[in-house]
Amino acid sequence: MKNELSEKDIANYRENGFLVIENFLNADELAFWREALDEAIRNRNGNKLPDRKEVYGKGDDADKAYYDNVFDQLINLWQDNEKIKSIMLDERIGKMATELCGADGVRIWHDQALVKKPWANPTSWHLDTPYWSFSDRRALSIWVALDDATYQNGCLFFIPGSHHQTSFDNPGIGKNMGAIFDTYPAFANSQSVGVPMKAGSCSFHNGLTIHGAHANMTPGFRRAMTCAYMPEGNTFNGTQNILSDEEMAKLKIGDLLNNNNINPLIYSKHS
Repeated sequence: MKNELSEKDIANYRENGFLVIENFLNADELAFWREALDEAIRNRNGNKLPDRKEVYGKGDDADKAYYDNVFDQLINLWQDNEKIKSIMLDERIGKMATELCGADGVRIWHDQALVKKPWANPTSWHLDTPYWSFSDRRALSIWVALDDATYQNGCLFFIPGSHHQTSFDNPGIGKNMGAIFDTYPAFANSQSVGVPMKAGSCSFHNGLTIHGAHANMTPGFRRAMTCAYMPEGNTFNGTQNILSDEEMAKLKIGDLLNNNNINPLIYSKHS
């Protein structure tokens, strides 16, 4: 695993809101990640989360058929698959996320398998952090390509530097690619950057960086494994997102999100 970051890498990430690392995984690691993902998807039987089929706030949409063909989304596979757990709780990745965001440590918010099936719809411009149950401008995600991610099959695009000006207001994710610019008109004339990646490469991006992906214009699959990271010390903001009804009943706004059974601490500078 290519897990050492240079000062230039960190500076570029903080300036642009994303960083691409080519050949992040070696051939054996890539094979293991693919095996783990295929096994975890089979065992999930279509459930998005271990305990339910839908993510709160994203299920009952009049255009559900469209969104169901953007990608297959399976969340918190680390909770019910030991191979994915060993991948997601890798301290080396936690250290990278911590160094990039400048926190004292990071917890897993949730992992996600994002699989664009053949002829899948595009992923419209959106933000990540406004969906989550905490509000932190440093929050970030890793996105690991398990197949080649190309301009033809749905590689990621970013609007560099957008994370410096976006907010925690959630503009949602619509069918129209440009809808986000109703909320953020300052970026309507910005140049986006496409980041095709070979399988085994990865990117990190800030949760407030505007990003999206092409449609899959091929008969093949575009598999990616991702994980969202919450900087240590964050508190509940009232949004349910991945939290179960049971967990919601235990929380009030301002409570520390430090339950290691739900959001494990995978790296801390002080441990």
